[in-house]
Amino acid sequence: MATTVVDPGTVTVTQDGAVATVSFHHPRGNSLPGALLRRLAAEVAATGARADVRVIVLRSEGTGPWCAGASFDELAAIATPEQGLEFFSGFSGVILAMTQVPQFVIARIHGKTAGGGVGLTAAADYAICTTRAAFRLSELAVGIGPFVVGPVIERKVGSGAYAAMTVDADWRDAAWAERHGLVAKVVADEAALDAAVAQLADTLARSNPQAMAELKRVFWAGTEHWPTLLRERAAASGRLVLGDFTREAIAAFKAGARA
Repeated sequence: MATTVVDPGTVTVTQDGAVATVSFHHPRGNSLPGALLRRLAAEVAATGARADVRVIVLRSEGTGPWCAGASFDELAAIATPEQGLEFFSGFSGVILAMTQVPQFVIARIHGKTAGGGVGLTAAADYAICTTRAAFRLSELAVGIGPFVVGPVIERKVGSGAYAAMTVDADWRDAAWAERHGLVAKVVADEAALDAAVAQLADTLARSNPQAMAELKRVFWAGTEHWPTLLRERAAASGRLVLGDFTREAIAAFKAGARA
């Protein structure tokens, strides 16, 4: 089998005072190959370990999708359960990093968000999006399911809304996301988004870091078992992606995207 070379994308970290911004980018709709996921998890964790950082902002670059979810090129190239486990564990790594750092994580959501990107949105402590943002779980359509990102999404939106997102794979608009708690605030456009993120980050940067760390523990109490749970979910996804049904569904999806 020929080796598939997947663009790893980029992750950058900038800091302005006590506010650190972690940005990711991939030329294919800000999709998430394994290398990008591992780098993103590492940068969030490293930023969270810094005493001079009180707030973390998570954003993606560009004006298109905020995050297109998993890299389909990389999904199609998975050949063993071990490779599948490694790939899907990338999503759990980012979710765990976001929920375990002591700082609040603000997600800046400027556009459409699918699959794993919905999990990253839910893993933020506070998400702000524009009215043109929309959210979708499309994993079942390609023969798998949102197993790894499921616990954090269900925790934010509730079991009923999570089940509905999983079953019908329809796009949910920004108003739906705010109503169900996936995002905390909706603003008109990207200028308003930048202003809202900056204002909140500045306020939090001047707040008591010990109080915020204690609140963070309260927010995510009951998730202490997630490292084990998410690894089990990643293994299940890694097995499913090797099945004939899933391989055919991914190939059809890729062909449709290129048409």
